Amino acid sequence: MRGPRDELAEKIAGEVALSDDPGATLRKWRTDFEIPQTDLATQLDVSPSVVSDYESGRRENPGIEVVRRVVDAILDIDEERGASHIRQHARVLSAGFDSDVVHDLREYAANIPIERYHDAIGAAELISGERDTIAGHTVIDSIEVIQRLSGDEFYDLYGQSTNRALVFTNVTRGESPLVALRVVTPTPNAVVLHGLSADDLWEHAPDLARIEGFSLAVSETPLDEMLDGLRDLP
Repeated sequence: MRGPRDELAEKIAGEVALSDDPGATLRKWRTDFEIPQTDLATQLDVSPSVVSDYESGRRENPGIEVVRRVVDAILDIDEERGASHIRQHARVLSAGFDSDVVHDLREYAANIPIERYHDAIGAAELISGERDTIAGHTVIDSIEVIQRLSGDEFYDLYGQSTNRALVFTNVTRGESPLVALRVVTPTPNAVVLHGLSADDLWEHAPDLARIEGFSLAVSETPLDEMLDGLRDLP
């Protein structure tokens, strides 16, 4: 029976194989797993410059065997550290939330600047975060989430959102979703409150964003238009 590791290995390898920039995709997964180039090089028994050359495109596109070795090394390192990232991505792979709850959930082929994400959905950043890139997004209806998901499902949904942008739609002031983020880890790199202006924002929202270290933005772009904008991302 195939487990979370096998499914994740297949997903990573598939993304690399289909990517227009395989090196950037490998780099995205390495950084998503919080693995320094030196650690990956040690696991592969190569010099850090070899890893750097593949990620930067200075070497020709890696073949199937190289990709397999890199993917196995990333997952081996994560398992040695407790497999936290494998478990996290397993939740993403097994996400079966109703479309009324989750409007969109996607991983990118490479990290992109948060600024580019904001441009795609017509969002205005109010507070900058501690990290300036994301590797995916989750767009959820804040009211449906509160009404329909159990506590465990809440955890699963938020748990998928590290190194991601988490967009809450159907928001009036932003108090409920931001309070929820105070008690759930990991915290996403970026949070977007959809459907309200900066003037309507809960007055304590900026302080909570600063404490947790995530970028906070608002967007009044119509939902369908916002989702269309996301389709243009890598």
